[in-house]
Amino acid sequence: MKGPMHYFDYRYRVLYADTDQMGITYYANYFRWFEAARTEYFRVLGFPYTECEKKGIYLPVAEAHANYLAPSTYDDDIIVRTSVAEMGNSTLRFEYQVMNANTQQAIATGYSVHVFVNKGMKPCRVPEEIKKVVTVFSLLKKRCRCKGNGPFAETPVK
Repeated sequence: MKGPMHYFDYRYRVLYADTDQMGITYYANYFRWFEAARTEYFRVLGFPYTECEKKGIYLPVAEAHANYLAPSTYDDDIIVRTSVAEMGNSTLRFEYQVMNANTQQAIATGYSVHVFVNKGMKPCRVPEEIKKVVTVFSLLKKRCRCKGNGPFAETPVK
């Protein structure tokens, strides 16, 4: 890898097992794809998640969200674009854009917040080796709340 990596594209082919009775991807599967994409994101950076675990550092999910924009169906070739949008003292916020690889149609967006913890589940600082290789880059633009109308809305960056 040369230069900073702003995002990583994870490719996946939708299986029959991913779909529901209506023939569309079951909503919870997007979170599985988010997990696979962030795992591969770290692997490409040269820091597989298993290396964190060997050092007694874990990265549980503290928050997760998905916005469903269009359906995906059996045999769709999808891309889950993944970036680290924020890095705190002990947290990372990943953002995701799911799109059809052939049409580039946006299917879903989402994010997850992770906290670095030790074996005792106590928060710890983001490891220096991760700080050195992660480039903070936001995929999603946020619109502020208007009159308390729920959480921030997210749309893909064009």
